[in-house]
Amino acid sequence: MPIGNKKSLQCTHAHDSKRLFAQSTVAGRPRIVFQSVADQPMMMETDIGRPVRQRVGAGKNRCSVIVRFSHRPDSCREFEYNENLSRFISKLPCLPLKGSAMSFSSADAQSLMEITARPPMYFVRGEGSWLTDDTGKRYLDCIQGWAVNCLGHCPPQLVKALNDQAATLINPSPAFFNEPSTALAKRLTDASCFDRVFFTNSGAEANEGVIKLARKWGQKNKGGAYKIITFNHSFHGRTLATMSASGKAGWDTKFAPQVEGFPKAELNDLASVKALIDDQTVAVMLEPVQGEGGVIPADMAFMKALRELTRENNMLLIVDEVQTGMGRCGELFAYQAYGIEPDIMSLGKGIGSGIPLAAMLAREEVACFEHGDQGGTYNGNPLITAGGVAVFDALTAPGFMESVRLRSEQLSQGLLALSEKWGMKGERGMGLLRALILDKDDGPAIVDAARDRGPEGMLLNAPRPNLLRFMTALNITEDEVKLMLAWLDEVIAKVRS
Repeated sequence: MPIGNKKSLQCTHAHDSKRLFAQSTVAGRPRIVFQSVADQPMMMETDIGRPVRQRVGAGKNRCSVIVRFSHRPDSCREFEYNENLSRFISKLPCLPLKGSAMSFSSADAQSLMEITARPPMYFVRGEGSWLTDDTGKRYLDCIQGWAVNCLGHCPPQLVKALNDQAATLINPSPAFFNEPSTALAKRLTDASCFDRVFFTNSGAEANEGVIKLARKWGQKNKGGAYKIITFNHSFHGRTLATMSASGKAGWDTKFAPQVEGFPKAELNDLASVKALIDDQTVAVMLEPVQGEGGVIPADMAFMKALRELTRENNMLLIVDEVQTGMGRCGELFAYQAYGIEPDIMSLGKGIGSGIPLAAMLAREEVACFEHGDQGGTYNGNPLITAGGVAVFDALTAPGFMESVRLRSEQLSQGLLALSEKWGMKGERGMGLLRALILDKDDGPAIVDAARDRGPEGMLLNAPRPNLLRFMTALNITEDEVKLMLAWLDEVIAKVRS
């Protein structure tokens, strides 16, 4: 089947005839070959990302076409084509030539420090619930940066806020006030039980601040009490102090010696908390849902009793909502689902929907830092907090949280149906932080098979060998949840065949 001239070529279709005018080849850009999968051939060669003009005859038409990327001859993707060819081409992955800076090479990756096993691929584009890799393959993303991208990939309101702010003011220094940070702080305090906010760049940094603030309060109000009761299987970050606060198995020997002062209780076991209280205990710190621990929610009765216990013993209650906050659990903040009011809260991940933003919030009587106690070079800069304002406004728009709860119920029921079909052990979680409890340790195999399926893949997470964790975008659609469940069923069948 001949490929037409690069300048212009005749294209025939069963319903219509067009004359297409493609601009000439541009150095450094791969070409794509269009080949119809219909009986009547349609074939052309052009440059990805270059505008293409066309004249359309009477009537509308639509067909599927196969796109073959010239720098990856084995990579064919099927797309839907309609009469607007320029729009069609603009939506295709803008991919580099093989061997260029963005085409994956294991040799290039040698410059990166080895901290985890990564699959041999680059992601080059994201939109909503979908990622595209360097071969043009698309993936339904059910991880979203580990519950980070609450609005999905590249949400337009965040992109606009960052572009507008970058052209106005990026970072005047945290020694001065700026409008976006004060606007975001007011939104957070108005929507919560807290009075003061300190912005940070990551959840671990926010939790470091939380620990410092609790100890400062203990110095001023409880004779120097400093111990913070945390929980087995908890996760609070990767700094030395937050690793010490975490109850993740094996972390007690990493980078020893640990920071002292974090005795461990058992989640949903009030007696285990009581047994650890002494005159040096200043606070109890927990995640409303233990994400890394296996998506284990705190019981309603336990949270209420814990709040009473901390008050009776003049201790602070700290909620780590780095993963559960910002709508993830069906309320703006997960603590609100329990009907309690904590003393301190940390936020991260979803507060920036992909940009480095986190926060520590405290009630007025607990916010006892003195000048010089806390700071940070980039903390609360206008560029990032402007993005935070855009994210907050999207999450609190009318109907948004109701949609989160609807998709949560849809996902929960779908996972339960799969569990019953495959003889698994059910599902659990809150909101759109959910887990499927497997009956065998094939979680990693399911993750790999989902990623490798074709022509489109799916990204899953297995924090335990017998568990799959789902952290979708909060604005995932009903159809995307259906697709995810159908693909998951297909992948399970393949792994277990």
